[in-house]
Amino acid sequence: MREVNELINVEDPAWPLLLQELSGSDVPVEVLPGDGEMGRASLLQLQVSARSNLGGIALNCGGLLVDSGWLRIFGSPSGAGPEGLPSLAETNAMPATFDPAWRAGAGLVVAHDVLGGVFALNGGNPREAGRPGEPGEILYFAPDALGWEPLGAGHSAWLSWILSGGLREFHEGLRWDGWRSEVSVLNGRQGLSFFPPLWSAEARQDLLATSRRAVPMAELLGLSRDSCLQFDGADPGFLGAA
Repeated sequence: MREVNELINVEDPAWPLLLQELSGSDVPVEVLPGDGEMGRASLLQLQVSARSNLGGIALNCGGLLVDSGWLRIFGSPSGAGPEGLPSLAETNAMPATFDPAWRAGAGLVVAHDVLGGVFALNGGNPREAGRPGEPGEILYFAPDALGWEPLGAGHSAWLSWILSGGLREFHEGLRWDGWRSEVSVLNGRQGLSFFPPLWSAEARQDLLATSRRAVPMAELLGLSRDSCLQFDGADPGFLGAA
């Protein structure tokens, strides 16, 4: 086990380079203020260093709101309050104090999108966990397909893809006129619930025929899990606490 100072005091930390990448991106990103103590605790629990983008975000900021909050990448927020973006630690139900026996299980949830989609970093044995992809690969739980999809990239490559505008094509057909203004007023613990749901034939044929309402993200994730269990009995596993 590495001590927290070993994880923080590294050569070539990722955060300065990531800030440069953020400043050069055409994608709107809000960097939330961070809590240093929470960030250090997260690095210690995860045993990741500040040389990685994952560690850099957790240590240096409260998270990233991408595309007016369409995507929420978790960090270590300062003073977020009951409606603010949850932390990486809270989202993954990390222990309150360091526990060397704790593991992220099937994978570490690194981001949610407003539709209830989940981006997770695969754990060390995806097959055993019943998930596709390779260890350390980013997966996406798609609320319109009710299943996990491997994205063929690790965390750093995935983040670069996000900042290069990858979400535009990725969510093509799932955005509507005026989505940005609708999404921007949600708080950090809300998502959008669709009726008929995104996985339904009606929504697939015509998204504009659906109605939307803001709901707690926890409710949205719970609905997805219940739908998976109802249709084919396949439990998608942990989708993140919210």
